[in-house]
Amino acid sequence: MKPAMKFANRIFIQQGDLTEMDTDAVVNAANNDLQLGGGVAGAIRRKGGDSIQRECNEIGSIPIGSAAVTTGGNLKARYVIHAASMQLGGETTAKALRSSTGMSLRLAADKKLKTIAFPAVGTGIAGFPLADCAEIMIDETMRHLEGSTTIEKVYFVLFDREALNAFQRVAKKKLHAGAARA
Repeated sequence: MKPAMKFANRIFIQQGDLTEMDTDAVVNAANNDLQLGGGVAGAIRRKGGDSIQRECNEIGSIPIGSAAVTTGGNLKARYVIHAASMQLGGETTAKALRSSTGMSLRLAADKKLKTIAFPAVGTGIAGFPLADCAEIMIDETMRHLEGSTTIEKVYFVLFDREALNAFQRVAKKKLHAGAARA
């Protein structure tokens, strides 16, 4: 099977509201203290309810580059996977983004989940460049899907047109390059 075909029905890029996704899990662009303040985390807290923050408080701080799982509260998604790509008020690094993306996918597979939805982690208040974020997150997703996993579909749900365009450009390039190598 050619790589482009391998991922064509498994990786989806769309513009929309992450908190409206009816997937097994949505990913929160989290800080390592798991405090749901603004951006994606704030939207998850507002729509999912305070129970998610209470679960985060019980977990406590986690290492940067790791991830933790809570229930989805009032969200359509059953779980929220908190990808800790920065410290509270800090910036996201490529290493932390790569690690937290990979850890989020492994946690989802460990829970035998089939569908997961990611935002553009670290590109809001943490200031990580969109194109670099798309490269790293799509790379990690493709790497994960090449192995043994329960995950069948990965959605990248982008808030605005700029993020959507960045992820679409990277996906097109990576899938085309993969097909050329096959």
